[in-house]
Amino acid sequence: MWGCGGLSRAARALVAPRGRSSGADPRGRRLGTAAGDHYGQGFQRGPGGFSENYSWKMQLTSNSTRFVHLTEMKSSMSAMKRLYSTSHTTVDSKEMKKFQLLAHRWWDEQGEYSALHSLNDIRVPFIRDTLLNMSSDHQLGSPLSGVKILDVGCGGGLLSEPLGRLGASVTGIDPLEDNIRTAEQHKSFDPVLAKRIQYKPCSLEDIVEEATETYDVIIASEVVEHVADLETFIKYCYQVLKPEGSLFITTINKTQLSYILGIVVAERIMGIVPEGTHDWEKFISPEELECLLDSNGFLVKTVNGMSYNPLSGSWSWTESTSINYAVHAMKSRVKEQSSSREPPSETDKEAHPAEASASTTI
Repeated sequence: MWGCGGLSRAARALVAPRGRSSGADPRGRRLGTAAGDHYGQGFQRGPGGFSENYSWKMQLTSNSTRFVHLTEMKSSMSAMKRLYSTSHTTVDSKEMKKFQLLAHRWWDEQGEYSALHSLNDIRVPFIRDTLLNMSSDHQLGSPLSGVKILDVGCGGGLLSEPLGRLGASVTGIDPLEDNIRTAEQHKSFDPVLAKRIQYKPCSLEDIVEEATETYDVIIASEVVEHVADLETFIKYCYQVLKPEGSLFITTINKTQLSYILGIVVAERIMGIVPEGTHDWEKFISPEELECLLDSNGFLVKTVNGMSYNPLSGSWSWTESTSINYAVHAMKSRVKEQSSSREPPSETDKEAHPAEASASTTI
């Protein structure tokens, strides 16, 4: 999309560097070093070449190393197999494969997720201020203290962490275990977050039964354009939210402009995100999204347009929702069931003419 990912090398040259190069991981180490260390040991030779004893030790060490790598490989393949074979109704396995390749890149501010880092500049205040305006009871320094938030599709924790620092109790879920490992590792750098954030490698439907009406807030930021079944996803959100709880969504409109800028320019020309990241057919207009929310027990309160500047790498609010937009909706205290009502039969009409007449006017 036009606001999710990182600038290409050519585009980044137009912007003043803000940190480490994209060739290093969050710890500043060159990528691949750890794997290379297993094979970088120097060989020692005896007078006539390798000694028999040393050769035996080297063979044993080599076999052990291969066994460790084989075990790790099998474990990784097994995890991926479980992910793609599980009958999730909202998780799209093709989408998961895309993000699997970038699981270690979440906290590289100059990498593929740089625009998500800068998106925090407007989405965190949007969430915070909306919630504070709904309640007069908050603590200075920890304004979201006592608020239970579910961050769906949390990735590496880019949004979970700032919300945790605002005092919220955050649960971040993501179906990719590698994303959760990255999030856990980065969270460990800040002891304050240890008690405020927990991560789970699962999808939304995995926790529906155990977490019914558990959360005050659900956030699905840059997520709904990647799910397999959006209406089912929204229904799960309804189940997990407390009555009058808040749902925050940021996503991409389905317009010609979003296709040109969000896919052709952002992916194929400028490389803001890797090509193939988005499927235009999965984009949804604010009107369609509002209709889905309304029909599943939500009341849409706010729809704001968002604009991303790829040269400055910054976001701003705009009146136009033609590309990116944000939605705040609230769960109704009682879900309407009008869609499931059956029209009265002829027998009922004859027995209760007044009720039958009233029902035809609804």
